[in-house]
Amino acid sequence: MARQPPPPSVHAAILLCLLSLSGAIEIPMDPSIQNELSQPPTITKQSVKDHIVDPRDNILIECEAKGNPAPSFHWTRNSRFFNIAKDPRVSMRRKSGTLVIDFRSGGRPEEYEGEYQCFARNKFGTALSNRIRLQVSKSPLWPKENLDPVVVQEGAPLTLQCNPPPGLPSPVIFWMSSSMEPITQDKRVSQGHNGDLYFSNVMLQDMQTDYSCNARFHFTHTIQQKNAFTLKVLTNNPYNDSSLRNHPDMYSARGVAERTPSFMYPQGTASSQMVLRGTDLLLECIASGVPTPDIAWYKKGGDLPSDKAKFENFNKALRITNVSEEDSGEYFCLASNKMGSIRHTISVRVKAAPYWLDEPKNLILAPGEDGRLVCRANGNPKPTVQWMVNGEPLQSAPPNPNREVAGDTIIFRDTQISSRAVYQCNTSNEHGYLLANAFVSVLDVPPRMLSPRNQLIRVILYNRTRLDCPFFGSPIPTLRWFKNGQGSNLDGGNYHVYENGSLEIKMIRKEDQGIYTCVATNILGKAENQVRLEVKDPTRIYRMPEDQVAKRGTTVQLECRVKHDPSLKLTVSWLKDDEPLYVGNRMKKEDDSLTIFGVAERDQGSYTCVASTELDQDLAKAYLTVLADQATPTNRLAALPKGRPDRPRDLELTDLAERSVRLTWIPGNDNNSPITDYVVQFEEDQFQPGVWHDHSKFPGSVNSAILQLSPYVNYQFRVIAINEVGSSHPSLPSERYRTSGAPPESNPADVKGEGTRKNNMEITWTPMNATSAFGPNLRYIVKWRRRETRETWNNATVWGSRYVVGQTPVYVPYEIRVQAENDFGKGPEPDTVIGYSGEDYPRAAPTDVKIRVLNSTAISLQWNRVYPDTVQGQLREYRAYYWRESSLLKNLWVSQKRQQASFPGDRPRGVVSRLFPYSNYKLEMVVVNGRGDGPRSETKEFTTPEGVPSAPRRFRVRQPNLETINLEWDHPEHPNGILIGYTLKYVAFNGTKLGKQIVENFSPNQTKFTMQRADPVSRYRFTLSARTQVGSGEAVTEESPAPPNEATPTAAPPTLPPTTVSVTGVVSSTDATATAATTEATTVPTIPSVAPTTMATTTVATTTTTAATTMERPPTTTSETKMPESAYTNNQADIATQGWFIGLMCAIALLVLILLIVCFIKRSRGGKYPVREKKDVPLGPEDPKEEDGSFDYSDEDNKPLQGSQTSLDGTIKQQESDDSLVDYGEGGEGQFNEDGSFIGQYTVKKDKEETEGNESSEATSPVNAIYSLA
Repeated sequence: MARQPPPPSVHAAILLCLLSLSGAIEIPMDPSIQNELSQPPTITKQSVKDHIVDPRDNILIECEAKGNPAPSFHWTRNSRFFNIAKDPRVSMRRKSGTLVIDFRSGGRPEEYEGEYQCFARNKFGTALSNRIRLQVSKSPLWPKENLDPVVVQEGAPLTLQCNPPPGLPSPVIFWMSSSMEPITQDKRVSQGHNGDLYFSNVMLQDMQTDYSCNARFHFTHTIQQKNAFTLKVLTNNPYNDSSLRNHPDMYSARGVAERTPSFMYPQGTASSQMVLRGTDLLLECIASGVPTPDIAWYKKGGDLPSDKAKFENFNKALRITNVSEEDSGEYFCLASNKMGSIRHTISVRVKAAPYWLDEPKNLILAPGEDGRLVCRANGNPKPTVQWMVNGEPLQSAPPNPNREVAGDTIIFRDTQISSRAVYQCNTSNEHGYLLANAFVSVLDVPPRMLSPRNQLIRVILYNRTRLDCPFFGSPIPTLRWFKNGQGSNLDGGNYHVYENGSLEIKMIRKEDQGIYTCVATNILGKAENQVRLEVKDPTRIYRMPEDQVAKRGTTVQLECRVKHDPSLKLTVSWLKDDEPLYVGNRMKKEDDSLTIFGVAERDQGSYTCVASTELDQDLAKAYLTVLADQATPTNRLAALPKGRPDRPRDLELTDLAERSVRLTWIPGNDNNSPITDYVVQFEEDQFQPGVWHDHSKFPGSVNSAILQLSPYVNYQFRVIAINEVGSSHPSLPSERYRTSGAPPESNPADVKGEGTRKNNMEITWTPMNATSAFGPNLRYIVKWRRRETRETWNNATVWGSRYVVGQTPVYVPYEIRVQAENDFGKGPEPDTVIGYSGEDYPRAAPTDVKIRVLNSTAISLQWNRVYPDTVQGQLREYRAYYWRESSLLKNLWVSQKRQQASFPGDRPRGVVSRLFPYSNYKLEMVVVNGRGDGPRSETKEFTTPEGVPSAPRRFRVRQPNLETINLEWDHPEHPNGILIGYTLKYVAFNGTKLGKQIVENFSPNQTKFTMQRADPVSRYRFTLSARTQVGSGEAVTEESPAPPNEATPTAAPPTLPPTTVSVTGVVSSTDATATAATTEATTVPTIPSVAPTTMATTTVATTTTTAATTMERPPTTTSETKMPESAYTNNQADIATQGWFIGLMCAIALLVLILLIVCFIKRSRGGKYPVREKKDVPLGPEDPKEEDGSFDYSDEDNKPLQGSQTSLDGTIKQQESDDSLVDYGEGGEGQFNEDGSFIGQYTVKKDKEETEGNESSEATSPVNAIYSLA
């Protein structure tokens, strides 16, 4: 009676049951095993599926395989048997299936194109290669064509098509000129992905070259060039100004009309694109327009994948690498310029060729065992699965009652030797296929040991060790460990057996020494091996070298006494400054010390004693300081000050218990200051070796104490003595003592949960130290679950101090627990901490943003807050981004740099300050959380009112001479409104004495001012500010420089250095009568304390006044000149009453009288004076001396005599003199006061014509005769 097949539900139940079956056998890599076991074929190397070859080379199609016995090979071509023996050009490599097609004797490679497949076969099965599609590379020539010049209007778009010949593989396209110069590409001119050259707008400069498309073919390494395009650009402005290239106003300057963007590629407003999973997605948008549009990319309903997306071709292309299904959706590119914007939507569909979810693996079973082959793949569309056995469809293969096919799984039950075969899984859809081979091999092998027998393992006490016992057998043997022939299996407690058979002993003790036996057993027999374990004492330096300070030339001994296991060979070596020490004639190395004779400065440094055996080592370091003769130690190792106690010594551990020990020591010398305290420190060698920690403190009257210890710490102690002077050096360390382990009694602190990405939560904590670990293998059990849910706890075991939970929702609270655990057990129940998963960018922007202008530099903002669920995180702040768009003042450049103002917390209003007045601003608002900014609100515009200006720039005070002060300044950097003028305030000062403040107002265009000094001693303080309608702005203050002749008067006038001084006058704008007055410039001692009320400098001179002559005043200059009042009074005695002054005046008068007499005598005789030709140039406002601010301080007595001219009637033309009053005394009557000061009216010098017209009036003046002789 035939048995009914079970329903599909039974198949599913059988499959689930098989998941718990024993796994397949893995064959070890041991060559002896590999060579003995039978094995079906396995493909190890093959050519790619799409195999493109160079037609100039021989064709090579690879196929290699392994198996036992070695497989044989044959091929099919286009699904038909390929008889290699019939074709003399085709051969197969020895011990390989690789095909070689040789064309050295002729033949065309194209004749061998097709689909090839390799078969590798031995008596246990047949393996297949992929179907290899062989193609010959092609690089066809460009079709010949004559290209007419391309005529285009300036500003219009243009596409130059490449249309390269179809090559295999496709050629690489690039554009150059016919002279092989590369075409410069930018956002206006660029090459598209299809090879065409796109001009968003054509400019006149584009016709300076021609354009040729070039194709480079990969295999032939050739470049083919298309005939060049020549452009003819029609323009309204034939002049090509290269300085305007890439300038924002380039188009308007050339008269090109501005246009809104339009798309050149792709056409229309929407398109679609299909891409395969795992490849790159390339989206492209090229737009025309004037000015050249900018391209921006967006994805509807989400963000661009920042880790995979990158922009190319001046933002015209978006490339997303390694595309997955989540990258499907709608993307759009936005092309915009100042005339407008357009968008193009691209719908992206992601398809997928088949890809493995579960690739079938080779299955090695023992007779009677069950197993399965799984072939699970995914794709879009969903791929179909086809099973084959030994290259034939499974349906046509002989039936096998032990085999059952369940979709993508083949189930084997009670396998036998006859079940050996190679199975192929072929999964395919319209986009590709996958082919995998997996053999089923049935072995019956008794257990075998793979490691050498009777190994000796030596290990240091208290260390961890692992005993290996590699084995093999089929069926898989079971392994057990025994010690010293005892019957109990070793597993659990201090022992742990791994799946591969290794036995780990977590902490070695003396009693663990012995012989360990591993026994592997299966139904075919058993095998065993022995490992002898020896436990050795650790190597320890119990008397370490000490830091020493030695004088040069003395002998130093560094001790290093070592305790080690006597069965191990000990080697003691030394390092100096962490480098191997060369032991020379001055050094002697013994087993327990290093002696240095006659130490020198080069011996200074750190010395490390290294005690090592073949199993372990120990280190100890000391520092040697070498002092020069009669030198005082200055480094950190200098001798301690007298009075500190000596170090304790001879530390001893007694009363050893699990959690305590008694430490006893011998006190050192107290050096005449009683010891008040002892500090006991400890060091452990597991977590922080070499670092000492304070353990406890005891009174100075004791020298023995019981120390409470933590579990599983390898302690070492030392003691420090303290008195009122200070601390001693630490004692030498005690021997080590390790306490037994226990479960932790505490859990880690500072547990936190924070997201580092939008879909994760990182749990961190402060790791526990050695004294809280309490046992080996300290680890942490991390538990988490969403808060206020009833879901079960998730957990993970972590050895570090952080754990990342993935695939979390955005910003949700979690309950977190972190519990410590070691090999002895778990710690107490941990506290629950609340953490949050990662934040995502906010989804909403503030709405209804209102702006109220408070003043010229501040605005008030008000907005509607966003809903909490749109924040997607912790709301940190609202943030305003604002920038200065322009100034209301024309032609004023402003920086458009974006600035920001933050408003922490969930608030609906705020104030933005420090704005520039009289400006146009734009503002956007965003919400900010821990991830970053959300979308921006609608852009708002506002204008700030006029404000006060900033200070004038580069305010300069210059003193070109002793009479005038020149002021110059530049306009304010920030006018902040329309300037209506400048205000200058100045005041004379001398120490603490201040004169009357004078205020001057200037027009907004005036940036210069000239002031006449009142006296040479006064200094002035100037304050300048600019004004708008709002008021005066920030002021800038400068002071005039000190006069160069400032000095302290002395009691001996004849010894003072002579100084040339001159006379100045007061400006009068109403008097048109000039009285010619001359003054002889006289060298006199400088008297700075004399300050007349109307003079800028002190002048002493003799004067002769002539008759007044009426004349016309010359035109005045546009610069302003002011004479401020002096801030001083004359506190000195009248100079006219001084004896030395009266004598000096008498001598001068006598000299003048003698000169007059000589003059009259020579004139009465009709004598001629020497005449020296010199052009008489009046000192006007354009005189270069006045213009460059120079002033002549030279002594006229050292100069050659000035030439003079005599008229026919005997009058003498006066030559120019810097010190002459004739140059300045035009108009008004000039006379001297009683104190010798000159009171006149200051005017500019007459021009030459006026001077010549009054020669007759000067003829009677004896002073002119004096000037001619001087």
